[in-house]
Amino acid sequence: MNITVRFFASLKEQMGVDRLQLDTAFEPRTVAGLKAFLCVHNAQFGNSVQQIGRIRAAVNQDMADEDTAIPAAAEVAFFPPVTGG
Repeated sequence: MNITVRFFASLKEQMGVDRLQLDTAFEPRTVAGLKAFLCVHNAQFGNSVQQIGRIRAAVNQDMADEDTAIPAAAEVAFFPPVTGG
């Protein structure tokens, strides 16, 4: 499973990178499963999640919730909630 994980806004600043390539399987293969995997295996992501709080996600450029399945070769984007005016 090769997944591109992208980070935006303040999450990108805190991570210090805008993307990661992930070749490791994780379970469940959902947004929640990926977030949990990254929190355990990437201390910077775990710290960022704690500082920012709620993080939104998109899978293949479609907004996703925690239960959204992540297919092989997907692009998953994480970003903090945004407000507009």
